[in-house]
Amino acid sequence: MFMQFILVLLVAFVAGIEGILDEFEFHQPIVACTLIGLVTNHLAEGLLLGGSLQLIALGWANIGAAVAPDVCLASVISSILMVHGLNSAIDTRYVIAISIALAIPLSLVGLSLTKVCRNLAIKLVHKMDETKKVSYYQWIGICMQGIRVLIPTIVLLLIPSTVICSILEMIPVSIYKGLLIGSGVVCVVGFAIVANVLGSKFTYPFFMIGFGLACMTSLSLLSLCFIGGGLVWLFMLLNTKETSTKTSDDPLGDILNDYE
Repeated sequence: MFMQFILVLLVAFVAGIEGILDEFEFHQPIVACTLIGLVTNHLAEGLLLGGSLQLIALGWANIGAAVAPDVCLASVISSILMVHGLNSAIDTRYVIAISIALAIPLSLVGLSLTKVCRNLAIKLVHKMDETKKVSYYQWIGICMQGIRVLIPTIVLLLIPSTVICSILEMIPVSIYKGLLIGSGVVCVVGFAIVANVLGSKFTYPFFMIGFGLACMTSLSLLSLCFIGGGLVWLFMLLNTKETSTKTSDDPLGDILNDYE
C-alpha cells in the first residue's frame, strides 16, 4: 500500500513537470491514467479512462506561453477518484463516467494553478538576473509545476476511500446514466477540433471512410491500422501528384496563383 502511494505521487510529480515541458508527452491522459491504473492494480479501468480523456484533449496543445487546459491535473485527480470509486458498489461504467465529468472542471483548476506557478517563476527570473547566473533557480521553477499536481494528489489520497464511496453512492442512478451518455458525446469534441483544423476537400473523404470503417465491429484493430496506413499513403500520393501538376517553369506565376 505504501509503495502504491509513493508510485502515484511519483507519476503525479513527473506528469506535472511534463505538462509544461511538453517533451515526452508523459502528461497525456492515455499515459498518466494508465500508469496510475497500473500501480493501483486497475490497469483496464485506467486505460479506459485515459482513452476517453485523450479523445477529449485530442486537439489541445501548448503554443508558446498560451497553455491549454491542464490535462495533467485532470488525468491524475480523476484517476485517483476512479480508483476510490471502484471500491464502492457502483458499476464500473458509472465510475468512469463521473471521473470523465469531473476531469473537465479539474483541467480549468489546473490552468489556474499553472498561472500561479508562472507568476512565481517571474520572481525567480529576477533572482537569476541579480545573481547573474542560472544556478538552481531553474530547477525550482520546474519543480513548482510538479508540486502543483503533487499537493492535490496528496490531499486526495489522504481522504479515506469510504468517505468518497459514500458520497458517490448518494448520487442517483439516473444522474450516472446521464453522465454515461454525456461522456460519450464529449469525446466527439476532440475529433471536431482535429477535423476543423485538418478538414479540406481532400481530407473529408478519408474522414468519412474512417468513421464508416470504425463502425464495423467485425474488423480487428490490426486490420484498421493497415487500412488507415493505406489511406494515409494514398493521400500522400494524391497530394504529391497535385503539387507536381501545379508547378511550372514560372515560379513567380505559381506563387501568384496560390493567392487567387
